[in-house]
Amino acid sequence: MIVEILGAKMLSPYVGTSHFVWTAQIAVTLIALSGGYYAGGWLVDRSARLGRLYAAILAAAVYLAVTVAAVEPVAYACLKFSLPLGTLLASAFLYFVPLGLLAMTGPYLIRVLTVSVSGVGGNVGRLTAISTLGSVAGTVLIGYLVTPFLRNSVSMYLTALGLMLLAATYFFVWRTKPAAAITVAVMALGLAAGYAGLRQDRWRGEDFVELFRGNSNFGTLQVLQSRHSPRRVYVNDYLTQNTYDTNEHKSVSMFSYMLHGLARAYTTNIADVLVVGLGVGIVPMDFAREGARVDVVEINPAVVAVGRDFFGLEPERLNIFLEDGRYFLNRCRKQYDAVVVDAFLGDSCPSHLMTREAFAAIRRVLKSDGTLVINTFADLTPERDFFAASLSKTLASVFPSVRIHHAENGNTLYVASPRADLAFAHPPQLAGVHSSCVGQVREAYAGLRETFPENGLVLTDDFNPVEFHDAPNRERLRRALAVSMKNL
Repeated sequence: MIVEILGAKMLSPYVGTSHFVWTAQIAVTLIALSGGYYAGGWLVDRSARLGRLYAAILAAAVYLAVTVAAVEPVAYACLKFSLPLGTLLASAFLYFVPLGLLAMTGPYLIRVLTVSVSGVGGNVGRLTAISTLGSVAGTVLIGYLVTPFLRNSVSMYLTALGLMLLAATYFFVWRTKPAAAITVAVMALGLAAGYAGLRQDRWRGEDFVELFRGNSNFGTLQVLQSRHSPRRVYVNDYLTQNTYDTNEHKSVSMFSYMLHGLARAYTTNIADVLVVGLGVGIVPMDFAREGARVDVVEINPAVVAVGRDFFGLEPERLNIFLEDGRYFLNRCRKQYDAVVVDAFLGDSCPSHLMTREAFAAIRRVLKSDGTLVINTFADLTPERDFFAASLSKTLASVFPSVRIHHAENGNTLYVASPRADLAFAHPPQLAGVHSSCVGQVREAYAGLRETFPENGLVLTDDFNPVEFHDAPNRERLRRALAVSMKNL
């Protein structure tokens, strides 16, 4: 379980975290386990010597250590394929062999421990129970204790080291000196390869300095500072979440101004705001500085410190709830003048926040003249607009008024309201917008767009196939993000 979870996390910066990624990782894991169980049973029937089992464990450990160095070149090589195929190939190349070797343990130990047919059932039951409990412990360990504090590459390296030490203990205590010497040589090879991977995982960009890197339950967080300008970038698994001018203390990203500006332009008065997705806090702080009471829902607690330390976030001026946005909406009894949804899971909006039921929950917490603003990467190009058309159609099934603002080379922003006729209550304001993106902001205000409803469907909690239909768009975006990070 540790290898399965860590493997998906190590691939996510290159291929994302869509259901294709997890489907590939789970499929490879199950096939590897099946092959390992078969090979282990076949091998132990020919010889029950434990040395073979520990040799398999040692080989798996060395292979895992090598994957620390191999994951980046393998992932980039697989980017030339489609997302489903590329992810499957990368996962199989990196993790099939070690998972299969480790799976040999079960049948091997059952055969070694069985002295009579009458004891087979008990041995199988006990080993299966222990194995399952070990999987639970590994899942909890990696998910709750290790991931938030260690880089994924370090966690995989330590996993490989632990397996090496287990195998080494057997060969040093119960085997001959030649076997111990061979074990040392193999371990040295694996540890050297893994260490090279750890060094490779360090920031190597020429134009940017890495001010911060930290792992979290929702990806690797980085803060990069340009060597030649005041530009600062916040990155989550290679996805640029925001850009910032450290001299002017302003965002350099169009969508930041549009999320705040569209809510202001379409709403008569804003006293209470709900922001789903903190980012680094630029949008909620804009509302707070204007005197609004701001509630923020953020699922990743690690981003709060990043925003505070590097992007001017003042957490004490916001009411921050560290939980899932949908969970908050289902329990919320407060009403807001504006709701801003700027939540992303990798390169896409979390699907459970983009359904008819989710929008119904948002409408319930909106005042009758309130405004909902959503930031997306929706592609409006005909024949690639399933998500864009579906989101428009789903919003229209809940809200009587929906508008779409878009600027070329920018994000697509949806505005919805319980009001029958959605129109600007105030003229859009460009004062305070960073000079580098004034033109893009102006274009986005004026750039009202339409979708073709027949190209989409109403998304529901029960049927939401966006990840499947929007996969080519997300694949292009993820490939571009990975390549751009490689070039920094």
